[in-house]
Amino acid sequence: MATIALPRPLPRYRSSSPIPTLSTHSINLEGINTSAACPIPIPNKHLPVCPPGPVPSEKPDTPPASPPTKHVKLQPQSLLYPPTNYKKVTHNSSAVYLIDAAGVAAAVNHISEQPLPEASQVFPWLHGLHPANHVQQAFFVARRKALRKTPECYRGVTIVKADGNLSCSRLKAAVSTEEFLQTATAEFKDIDPREGFSVRNFQIQAAKTAMLSDIIVYGEDEKQVIKIGSDIARAQRVRRQGLKALGHEAPVYHTFVCTSHFEEFEEHHPEIVVADSRGEMTGNVLDFFHQERVEMATMTKASEIARNVWLGPTDDLSMSVPSPEDEPFDLFIECSDLGRANVPALKNIARELDSGAETSQYVEFPSSGSIMPPSWPLTEADDIVESCKWIYNLANGIRPSDDEEVTDIEGDSPMPSPTEARTSRPRKILIYCTDGYTESSMLALAYYMYAHGVTVSEAYLQMHIDKRRNFFSYPSDVALLNSIAPSILSNSPALAHSAPQDITQRIHDEPAWLSLMDGSLPSRILDYMYLGNLGHANNPDLLRAMGIGQLLSVGETAAWTAADIASWGDENVCVVQGVQDNGVDPLTNEFDRCLAFINRGRLAGTSTLVHCRVGVSRSATICIAEVMRAQSLSYPRAYCFVRARRLNVIIQPHLRFSYELLKWEEMMQVRRGEGVKRELEWGEIAREIAAMNKPYSR
Repeated sequence: MATIALPRPLPRYRSSSPIPTLSTHSINLEGINTSAACPIPIPNKHLPVCPPGPVPSEKPDTPPASPPTKHVKLQPQSLLYPPTNYKKVTHNSSAVYLIDAAGVAAAVNHISEQPLPEASQVFPWLHGLHPANHVQQAFFVARRKALRKTPECYRGVTIVKADGNLSCSRLKAAVSTEEFLQTATAEFKDIDPREGFSVRNFQIQAAKTAMLSDIIVYGEDEKQVIKIGSDIARAQRVRRQGLKALGHEAPVYHTFVCTSHFEEFEEHHPEIVVADSRGEMTGNVLDFFHQERVEMATMTKASEIARNVWLGPTDDLSMSVPSPEDEPFDLFIECSDLGRANVPALKNIARELDSGAETSQYVEFPSSGSIMPPSWPLTEADDIVESCKWIYNLANGIRPSDDEEVTDIEGDSPMPSPTEARTSRPRKILIYCTDGYTESSMLALAYYMYAHGVTVSEAYLQMHIDKRRNFFSYPSDVALLNSIAPSILSNSPALAHSAPQDITQRIHDEPAWLSLMDGSLPSRILDYMYLGNLGHANNPDLLRAMGIGQLLSVGETAAWTAADIASWGDENVCVVQGVQDNGVDPLTNEFDRCLAFINRGRLAGTSTLVHCRVGVSRSATICIAEVMRAQSLSYPRAYCFVRARRLNVIIQPHLRFSYELLKWEEMMQVRRGEGVKRELEWGEIAREIAAMNKPYSR
C-alpha cells in the first residue's frame, strides 16, 4: 500500500548514535526509568491514514432511543457509591468525602473487577459529539438524538493528583486537573472536538470518563487537596444540573479527598504506585512506553546472520552483565541517514585490528531507503559491494595480499580467490541501527547476498525465515539490490566456482512476487500469524514462499484470480464482510470465527495472513485478540506486543475496536475460569495510546 511504502524523507539533521556496547547476552530492562526515557519517540515509525468508509446506516447494536432498557441503565458496582461509609465534609458550599489510602486501594481494585458496559452502550458518545461539530454528529448519530445522550451505565473511579506533577508520587491511572477541569470556573472542560472527524480521539477519553466517575483527589498539601476536591464536586453538580435542564437523566457522582500521605501508599499499597516519591518507576503498574521497548528489545535482540556478522539494535537500553563466554564486538557498523559508505575506513580498521588494536572500531553506512533510484551513482553502488567484501574479509580473517585496491581493466574488483590465506583473527561485527530493523536492512540484505551467494528474493526469505529476523525495507531498497545483484553475486566467495552464465540465470529467474513487493514483508506477529495490508494479500506467491497457507480478509477482499483461489482452496480463505473502519461497525462477534480459522492453520502447520486495507486497524484488532487468547495477555500487553512487531507501521485500532478488545480481555478471563480483573482501566489505556502516538501525529 502506498501509505506504507512511501520513501522515507531524510531529516535535516540527526545526531549519530554513540558507539554501542551491545553484546550477545540477554537484555535486562528492569532498571529503565521510563519517566525520563519514554518521551523519546521511536524513529522511522509513522501513522498511516485509515479511511473510515461511507457514512454508516442505522445499526441494530446501537442503543434504542426510547424507552431505555434496564440493562442500558445498569451501572457497575463501586465501593464509593453510595458514599455512606465515608465522612462527609463541606468546603466552599461543596460536599466532599474523606477516604484513606486503604480505601483508595480498595476502590481501585474493586472497580477493576466490575464488568464494563457493552460497547454499544457507550458509543458513539465516547467518540466525542460536540453540538457544533456537524461532521461528527452527522456521521455518527444523524437524526437519532438519543445517541447523543451521556451514558448512564458507566461508573468509574478517577484518581487526581492535586499538584498535577505526575513525574513523582504517582498512583495508578492518576491524572492532573488540567486534563478535564476548567480551574477558573470549576467546571468540566468542553473536551469534545468542535470540528473535524475522527474515530481515534484517544486524547479525550480520560476527561470523558472523569465525567462518569467518582473522583479521588490526593496530594501532600492538605489545603490544596480539599480546595481541588471542592472545585471538582462543584463541577459535578453544575454538569448534573446542565444535563437535567436538557431532559437527560444524570447519575450522581461524588468527590473524595485522600487524608493519607503518599508514603502510606508506598509502604502498604505498592501495587497501585506507578512512580515513587523520588520519581523512580516502580514497575508495579504497566507502562506502555516501557512495555513497547521490552517487546522491541525481545524482537530485535542481536543475532548472527552470517559467520561473525550480527544484526541488532543500538544499545539504548540497559544491558545485563555479559557472561564470561561472550565475545565483544570488534567492529560496529551504524546505519543512519547521515552515514556514507567508507571503504578506505574499513581497510584502515583492518590494518589497525591486525596491528593489535584493543578497542572496538566504528564506521558508518547509509540507511535503508536513503539511496533513491535512479539517482544513485555507480561509485556508491560499487562502494556497497566493496564494503561487503571488506566486512567479509574481517569476519573471516582474510587478508588480501595487497592492501591497496586492485581492479581489473574494466575497473571491477577481481573474483575472490579461494586460496587466499587466512592470516588474521576473524573479527566479530555488529551491523546496527536505532530500532534494529529499519536503517540497517539494506546493508544486512546486501551482505547476506554476498556472504551466502543468494539472490535478492532468497536473501529476503532466508533472513526472515531461517535467521528469524524481522526487518523493514523500502521499495528503493528492492530496486537498489536488484540493480547491484550481478556485482554482488559475481564477487561472492560462495559462488567463486560458479560460471558467470549460471549467476546471470539465477538473477534472471527471480520470482514474479519480488517485482510486486512494496519493499516490506508482512509482519510476523506469531509464528503462525502475520499482519499485513491489501498489497500483501494481493501477492499470493509471496505468501506461499513465506509459508503462509491461509488468508483472513477483514472488511476487504483480495483481488485473486480464480486460479489463485483454486490453488489455495476455498477452505483456506476466510472473509469478514461488512466491517468498515468507521467506529460504528462491531468486530467482537467475529472474533471466535476468525481465531478458530487462525488456529486451524496453526494445527495444520501453516501460517495465516490477517489483512484489511492498510493493516493497522481491523486486521490489527484480530491479531491483538489472538495474542490475548494464545498468550493469556491483557489488552494493554497484547497491544504493545503487536505494535512492536508491526515494525514501522503504527497499529491504530480505533476507539470502539480498542474498547471491544478491553471487553474481550474480560471474556477471556471468564472463559479461563477466572474472575474479571482488568490490568488498566479504559481512560488510562486511551491516554497512554494517545501519548505514544502524539510524536507521530501530523
